[in-house]
Amino acid sequence: MKAGIVVDKETIEIIEADEPDMAKYPAGAIKIKTELSAICGSDLPEFLVEQDDYPGRLGTSIHEAIGTITQSNSDRFSPGDRVLALPKEIGGCSEYFVSHEDVTVPLADFHSQEQILMAQPLGTVIWAVRKLGSVINKDVVIFGAGPIGQLASHTVSNLGARTITVVDVVDFRLDVAKRMRATATINSSKQDPIERIEQITEGRMADVVFEMVGHNTETINTCIDAVKRLGTVLCFGVADEDVYPIHYRKIIRKNVNLFGSIGPEAQADFPLAMRWIGEGRVDVSPIITQRIPFTQVQKGFEMFSYERDKVIKIVLEY
Repeated sequence: MKAGIVVDKETIEIIEADEPDMAKYPAGAIKIKTELSAICGSDLPEFLVEQDDYPGRLGTSIHEAIGTITQSNSDRFSPGDRVLALPKEIGGCSEYFVSHEDVTVPLADFHSQEQILMAQPLGTVIWAVRKLGSVINKDVVIFGAGPIGQLASHTVSNLGARTITVVDVVDFRLDVAKRMRATATINSSKQDPIERIEQITEGRMADVVFEMVGHNTETINTCIDAVKRLGTVLCFGVADEDVYPIHYRKIIRKNVNLFGSIGPEAQADFPLAMRWIGEGRVDVSPIITQRIPFTQVQKGFEMFSYERDKVIKIVLEY
């Protein structure tokens, strides 16, 4: 089979590799022939950051994937079943990968498979928002208008947020945010985001702030500045550093609730995300900006990393 692999910083090659041998995998394991996968912001560190050892993981760190089961060590799934699944060991940039029944769900019958693929990132947003409690009539601010920030905007709109302010430095992404139910947008390279948030919320400031930028140590402190007393900051953006300088005193003085979120509860959140997409309750089409052959994954990662004025979500075809 063909699979992508990171061989050096910012360098991915397509190589020939053996298909996974299911005799070596335990009960519950499932072999899947990939149909579509997608690049996520959490995949970027493997590509952009110098690693201790090369080559990296076969199939790269890509984890958003759908396909058809070809072999199954599970009583819950059979060959021929079409599924959304989280890859294990071999990443999703490969013609075949292995998942486990616990993180695999049947694929919803929907006319656009690339849109159903977005149930993976949407599922992670649903998992995060579950932990917030009600957002009805609350002022929500989202820092970062990448794929996750866009999906968060649409989700909190569905759940009754009062205002939804999306902050980014790329006008193209902010324009898309308006289509994803943002009620206001701020280009923080042109405007002071804290001043604008105060204006938008009529002095209330944010009940909930999402940090969905990642890859830097500064945004979290802007989130702390934006949140009101007794408000909540949800940390979602991927951290490239283990230790962040943080405005600890402000967290205490404002009684801020601060927590992180990663991943989904697969068996609950993926089916719900598929249902929302299938019923038209979340329109993911504005965020799918490119679709390319998976053999062009090098180009895909370069575009995702450096062409943010054109790219939000790149789908890879197999």
